[in-house]
Amino acid sequence: MSRFNKADGRVRRHARLRKKVRGTESRPRLAVFKSNSYVYAQVINDKTGETIAAASSLEKEFRDKFGGRLNVEVASTIGKTIGERAKAKGVSAVVFDRGGYIYHGRVKSLAEAAREAGLEF
Repeated sequence: MSRFNKADGRVRRHARLRKKVRGTESRPRLAVFKSNSYVYAQVINDKTGETIAAASSLEKEFRDKFGGRLNVEVASTIGKTIGERAKAKGVSAVVFDRGGYIYHGRVKSLAEAAREAGLEF
C-alpha cells in the first residue's frame, strides 16, 4: 500500500513548483485549482499577498449557464473570464501556476483561453 494518495502527491508537486514560481507586481501569478465540482483561477501578487483578479465556476453566472457540469468547455470559459478581468486591472503578463496538476485537459484549456484573452505567459 502506498504512503501517499493522489491528493498528497499533488500537494507535494505544487510545493516543489511554488519554490520556483513567484508572482510580482509586474508579472503576477495565475494560480489554478480544480476540484471534482469546480475550477478556480486567481491572479496573485505574491509580494503583497493580494489577489488582483479571480474567477471560478462556482460563480452564479457560470452555475446558471453550465448547470453544474465541469468539463473542458467550462474551464475554457473561466480562462477567458480571468484573462478579461486581469486585463481590466492592467495585468498583461503572468507566470502560470498549474497547481501541481498535469498540463492537460481542464488546466490546459483554461491556460489557452487566458492566452487568447490577451494574457502573456
